Amino acid sequence: MAGGFMHCSAAWRFVCGRSLVRLSIAPSLKLHTTASRTMGASVEQFEQAKNKLSSLQKDPGNKVKLKIYGLFKQATQGSCNTSSPGMLDFVNKAKWDAWKSLGSISQDEARQQYCDLIGSLVEAENPSAAQEAAKAAGSGPTYNTLLVTTEDNITFIRLNRPTKKNAITTEMYNEIIASLEEAAKDDSVLTVVTGAGDFYCSGNDLNNFQLRGGGVEEMARQGAELLRKYVRAYIDFPKPLVAVVNGPAVGISVTVLGLFDLVYATERATFHTPFSQLGQSAEGCSSYTFPKIMGAAKASEMLLFNKKLTSSQACELGLVTEVFPDSSFHKEVWTRLKNYAKLPPQSLAFSKQLIRSMEKERLYAVNDAEVECLRERWTSEECANAIMSFFQAKAKL
Repeated sequence: MAGGFMHCSAAWRFVCGRSLVRLSIAPSLKLHTTASRTMGASVEQFEQAKNKLSSLQKDPGNKVKLKIYGLFKQATQGSCNTSSPGMLDFVNKAKWDAWKSLGSISQDEARQQYCDLIGSLVEAENPSAAQEAAKAAGSGPTYNTLLVTTEDNITFIRLNRPTKKNAITTEMYNEIIASLEEAAKDDSVLTVVTGAGDFYCSGNDLNNFQLRGGGVEEMARQGAELLRKYVRAYIDFPKPLVAVVNGPAVGISVTVLGLFDLVYATERATFHTPFSQLGQSAEGCSSYTFPKIMGAAKASEMLLFNKKLTSSQACELGLVTEVFPDSSFHKEVWTRLKNYAKLPPQSLAFSKQLIRSMEKERLYAVNDAEVECLRERWTSEECANAIMSFFQAKAKL
């Protein structure tokens, strides 16, 4: 196709060879198949994907193209077991290194990573593509920042800003609230929240803090009310809620984990709440749930002193339910979730309500107190200076 990505760069053919000229994936089809599958992308989705890469108009660069090559080889042939080309065979050596670097990750996981990577490229060029495909698939309400689907009695809410590490914008806050409200009413047995790409979520998109009309006070008021409603959506959610943490998690994506019923994490996930670095304070009911889960001293390390936890550390402290090898993460988690989704739904819902009812009023009160504290923080000079320093440091990179 003239003008398409595959025709705009001879370097692509040079680096990846003829066998990869037709590789692609449709990011919007990640969860819409009804074929047999794991939590990773299905074979059917992978095949559909191979017809989409030529739609890209921009060359993503050799580093990304080599990663695509490696993931394709891992997904179709498994782990690299061929001999390394000679050092002077630069092209084939680069391709071999890309494949070999994936180690023993499963073919299912490689398909999923391939889908996520190409999906992020397509989404960056055409943000509406995923939404149009979702509409065509008839999967219910569609969103600009999420992919929401239901399969095998499980509703999936996938944060879908992979090129921005799934940072949460004001629009995404509202869409997550809406998707949780929809999931509470649908026929699914449980709901899963996960991220597209390599990150689970990088927390707040700090562009949310850039002033628009109304000044600082109005920005803080609106932000506080949105946050109150957002956290309350987790407190009130009536069904089992599972976080599938597929990569690093930051800020509010970490603090609300105390409101989930299960938290499964890949071994490469990390958990970071750098509030004091940004002149802010805890939210997501973490000022209550974290000390309860891990003890006051360990909670203070995270919430006051910005300690970043590995997935194994988070599991030892009780924030994470279980950690899985990255190579089998999607397959193992999907197997668990499918089994859980076969349990009697009313029994699960009533049991959760009994557990949550004992603390719901306390959680409401904690949420209100945290929101009011943050509202003060957002109008403070200390917070403004910290955020300004962040943007200045970011601009120098």
